[in-house]
Amino acid sequence: MSAEATNPATAGPAAPPVPQALTASAAPAAPRRKARARIDLRRLGRAALLGSATRDKLPDAIGHVVEAHRAHHPDADLEPLRRAYVLAESSHRGQMRKSGEPYITHPLAVTLILAELGAETTTLTASLLHDTVEDTDVTLEQVREEFGEEVRYLVDGVTKLEKVDYGAAAEPETFRKMLVATGNDVRVMSIKLADRLHNMRTLGVMRPEKQARIAKVTRDVLIPLAERLGVQALKTELEDLVFAVLHPEEYARTRDLIAENAARPVDPLAEVAEEVRGVLREADIPAEVLIRPRHFVSVHRVARKRGRLRGADFGRLLVLVNEDADCYAVLGELHTCMTPVVSEFKDFIAVPKFNLYQSLHTAVARPDGQMVEVLIRTHQMHKAAEAGVVALGNPYAPAPESGAFDAPANDASPAEGERVDPTRPGWLSRLLDWQRAAPDPDTFWSTLREDLAQDREITVFRPDGGTLGLPEGATCVDAAYAQYGEDAHACIGARVNGRLATLSTVLRDGDTVQLLMGQDPASEPSREWLDHAHTPAARIAIQRWLATHPGGGTGTDDDPGAAEPGDRAAAPAREAVVAAPADAPRPRRADVLADRPGAAVRLAGCCTPVPPDEITGFTVRGGVVTVHRLECAAVARMKSLGRAEIGVRWGDTAECRVTLVAESFGRPHLLADLTEAIALAGAEIVSATVEPPSQQRVRHTYTLQLPDASHLPALMRAMRDVPGVYDVGRAQHQAPAS
Repeated sequence: MSAEATNPATAGPAAPPVPQALTASAAPAAPRRKARARIDLRRLGRAALLGSATRDKLPDAIGHVVEAHRAHHPDADLEPLRRAYVLAESSHRGQMRKSGEPYITHPLAVTLILAELGAETTTLTASLLHDTVEDTDVTLEQVREEFGEEVRYLVDGVTKLEKVDYGAAAEPETFRKMLVATGNDVRVMSIKLADRLHNMRTLGVMRPEKQARIAKVTRDVLIPLAERLGVQALKTELEDLVFAVLHPEEYARTRDLIAENAARPVDPLAEVAEEVRGVLREADIPAEVLIRPRHFVSVHRVARKRGRLRGADFGRLLVLVNEDADCYAVLGELHTCMTPVVSEFKDFIAVPKFNLYQSLHTAVARPDGQMVEVLIRTHQMHKAAEAGVVALGNPYAPAPESGAFDAPANDASPAEGERVDPTRPGWLSRLLDWQRAAPDPDTFWSTLREDLAQDREITVFRPDGGTLGLPEGATCVDAAYAQYGEDAHACIGARVNGRLATLSTVLRDGDTVQLLMGQDPASEPSREWLDHAHTPAARIAIQRWLATHPGGGTGTDDDPGAAEPGDRAAAPAREAVVAAPADAPRPRRADVLADRPGAAVRLAGCCTPVPPDEITGFTVRGGVVTVHRLECAAVARMKSLGRAEIGVRWGDTAECRVTLVAESFGRPHLLADLTEAIALAGAEIVSATVEPPSQQRVRHTYTLQLPDASHLPALMRAMRDVPGVYDVGRAQHQAPAS
């Protein structure tokens, strides 16, 4: 999309300089196929009234649309465009915009924006007709008869969007209706975004208060939608236009900064671009190296972040190659031949962003200390980065064997080799699911606003190698609902990078998350989970459950769940201690032989060694040799105190005593199930302690007597198999040095 689509003929002195200056200065630096003359939409509109419209010749007014369309789709059938223009022009004849232009200039401009982005013919046809049903006598039935069901479907969707009162967009029901009106078809939203862009370009004829109202809705609703749908070309220009309306002083300062930088005699970006070209020529990597100026809002953000701006801060280098492998080849050459800024590297090719975006991001340092950011992508990746879902073609085309058009509400399979719409099932589809599942419009609106405000995403990995895309700041609660949906109600914990973590743990990009699911079908989410949920999927699922279970969700992160009478494992406020009777016979323990004849030998209680553990000994008061496992923390402490080690070894490996620690998530009957598992494994409980629950976790410490040390591995496996138990290990108490 380029600045040629702007309307230079805004009417009257009330029109601000925003559309002219802004779009000319901030035009994306994407590679141009061939420069075209600036389009005068007022002239085109008049040509539409007077030009030829015969069946064997395209109207002059849509020549630029056809040229842009043919650049992306050289074999496109242009007849539907011709007929759509004729119908739109005749229907809108006599209608004028507030700027004084013929109304037909508006659908022409909207269609040109979409054509520049690579939209397919059906979308362009619907775009030319998008206001006819709303503002003229044309009916949806006429559109169906003339252009088919698919075009009628799109026009109907845009018409419904037009009926939404965007002035009340802060009202939850308004936005919900807007989403329902899309009918799950991203092309409806694409037309709406292009429509809003042209209206923002010509906003100067409106009263200042109306300009501000439209700009705020654009900022809060439509710009985030453009970001989600990956249409960066629309998003960046909308951001700049909103910036000019809502923050005119800061916009003016940013414009002056850009103009001042443009007047500098030396451009560091041009110097580095030439150096990169030389590096890639020597490496024999075919590539196009372009300077990509930052748009106004981007410059403003960088200025706030870095303070004084230098030449390299006003843009980035864009390297375009043919194949994915070439992207990594370019990266390797740049990092080898230039000075890389490793902290700036990001790989969005291996792990694409949720909105189609794929690219390698890196940066190189100049000798003068300036940092030049470099984007590396293929031509196809660049097209997707600029146009997002608009570049997908028809995402709902039926398979070749199907002759009829499948309405977008159905799951039509794409044809062989055709790219699948990423939002189906994707963000837009999930959005519609959320609004259907939300217990009330306010819940949907509040969670959606939080989601739209998230402009950064992280990727976390599942143990099976799959990935989950989550907003920055997401927690294990969000990961659970992203992976399991409403089944996540039974989630009882998580491991992050192999370590046990609470559900409130905030995840970081690249973390590996294993979600631990409970076995109890009556599991319920905790009301406190809402404090840790950041995604609409999680918040809406939890709130829906709470709304249908009044009084439920009383468990907290510190309460493992409702306890049944007599279930000490779930009691939150006391210890449960089980001990052998005082008069019970002391069983024979495994023998240990020490390299100190006659010395008494005692197994340390801090690590309870058993055969065949590797052991060592130390002399304590009274000449007694205490025996520790080599990995016991007390061993290092004894050595640091200068205590001499005594050689020890196992003798008779008959009965032995061991202390095990079982960590679990609290649930009814857990203690009973654990003790039963221990008994079935042939071990005798000498003593047991259950600590008060903490963050939904319960810690059990058992001192057990085994008939033989060889039974220990089987015993630990049996304890781990008890539902709710996530780990069993040998005790590692911090015993004081004797």
